[in-house]
Amino acid sequence: MDVLVRECRRDESELFLRTCEAAFGYDVSDELMARWLRLFDPERAVVAYDGEEMVGTASDFQFTLTVPGGKVAAAGVTAVGVLPSHRRRGILSQMMRRQLEDVRARPEPVAVLWASEGGIYDRYGYGIASMCSKIDIDRDRARFRGSPEPVGRARLLPDEKAVDILADVYETVSAETPGMYERTREWWEAHRLADPEGERHGGGPLFKAVWELDGRAEAYALYRVHQKWDTEPVGHVQVLETMGTSSLAIREMWRFLIGIDLVARIKAGIEPAIHPLQFMLAEPRRLRARLNEGLWVRIIDLPDALQSRSYADEGSIVIDVEDELLPANAGRWRLTSSGSTATVEPTGDDPDLRLGIGALGSVYLGGFSFTQVAQGEEIEEISAGAMWNADRLFRTERQPWCPEIF
Repeated sequence: MDVLVRECRRDESELFLRTCEAAFGYDVSDELMARWLRLFDPERAVVAYDGEEMVGTASDFQFTLTVPGGKVAAAGVTAVGVLPSHRRRGILSQMMRRQLEDVRARPEPVAVLWASEGGIYDRYGYGIASMCSKIDIDRDRARFRGSPEPVGRARLLPDEKAVDILADVYETVSAETPGMYERTREWWEAHRLADPEGERHGGGPLFKAVWELDGRAEAYALYRVHQKWDTEPVGHVQVLETMGTSSLAIREMWRFLIGIDLVARIKAGIEPAIHPLQFMLAEPRRLRARLNEGLWVRIIDLPDALQSRSYADEGSIVIDVEDELLPANAGRWRLTSSGSTATVEPTGDDPDLRLGIGALGSVYLGGFSFTQVAQGEEIEEISAGAMWNADRLFRTERQPWCPEIF
């Protein structure tokens, strides 16, 4: 097809969103448009045109992403869609190639996204880098192991005080959790705390609860109640996000949620893969935890990305990387780690491992080991013991987690 892919113009911002939402089968309300325009940067977006018709969209947000031992500039890819009338004609591939080139030119060493379908983005060098869990708690059977006494206090926040209090807790957690990113006030107001009635899916308003210890906020929960009755309450609490700065804070925030009356279940959809409640509840199977894929990572600038994170030990390894879309990443690289820092340089030495750029994205945040990813035949061990050596260097103490879809 003779399709033009180019940067989005500012006067196309509204058309961009309408085209993207049409690709997903949604309508655009005035309220959604207003929120979108607060966050959208057309200079970070590409569009596809068939003649005079916009038929495809792709954009990204400017993020500061937490990685093991540090932070890195990242592109948060979003709003990727092609109209049903123009699919399977190569338009998505054209837009993704253009976007990757744009991100590298800024420069931002990595790109991250949530995939609408799992089979799309590995074609463009993305790898699954984290997992998340869905939980569905039987409220009447949720008892804490050892029956610890409640401590601190929980309270509901008024809207005008929410951002400042919640952001402080979030920043504490995000600073040490790979896969999380910094949030601006505008992001809190226009995205995370937005509560349009059309997006409540039958539930009530968004409540903002905070747990405090010695007068300081240490945990919060964003939730809504879905009331339903059948001679007795059979509805549920839907938790949109919960965050705690310590195990105690997490336990007490969940104590509050489990204690909400007139519902049968407590549900949450984007929780850590290994949920802390697994070790807190007397009957952990009552969580009904189900794993799902989380964040996908694409390495954009290999040496910069690898030098932006820390490593678990001293050592060196040579990796032979394949990257068809960004050939500057391809070739042999020697990573030499001092533990807290590393240098990454091109080399002509024989490789220890051979892998695709997507596999490198999967291990980048520490959510998966080289040994695990190799089970999908995406990593080849050339020298004996190289897989073990790579796992030793890339090992992290904290599993990655991204608590929201962007």
